[in-house]
Amino acid sequence: MIETKIQMGLNGLDDAKMIRQTVFVDEQGFEEEFDTIDDIAWHVLVNLDGKPVAVGRTFPKENNPSVYIIGRVAVIKELRKSGLGARVINDLEDTAKKQGANKIELSSQCTAEGFYKHIGYTAIGEIYLDQFAPHIKMIKELK
Repeated sequence: MIETKIQMGLNGLDDAKMIRQTVFVDEQGFEEEFDTIDDIAWHVLVNLDGKPVAVGRTFPKENNPSVYIIGRVAVIKELRKSGLGARVINDLEDTAKKQGANKIELSSQCTAEGFYKHIGYTAIGEIYLDQFAPHIKMIKELK
């Protein structure tokens, strides 16, 4: 059974922190995983049969509350390509819409660009490095 928890801030979401630490720091080598945005962002934690398996966050773009940023989307290694990433994105988009968003922006690792295109995102601009990894900005208009 899939259960989703959505809340503002990471306080009390130790399982979400653990997934992000495992995926982004331990597996991928990122150094600056946790930041002050975590305090103001809406976080999604997905549990499968009681086990924490996927996370993500969304928050309003500075000076433009109709645009929300999605980031820190991670699924545990053994469940990637299972549809849980799309579930997290859908929950984050719904949360952003409830807050008044009509557009989503995100910074996709280039290795995940195809996933985001598949769920309706469009790449814009040039590829850039974020903590050594190639990324591309992507957007989606919400309906």
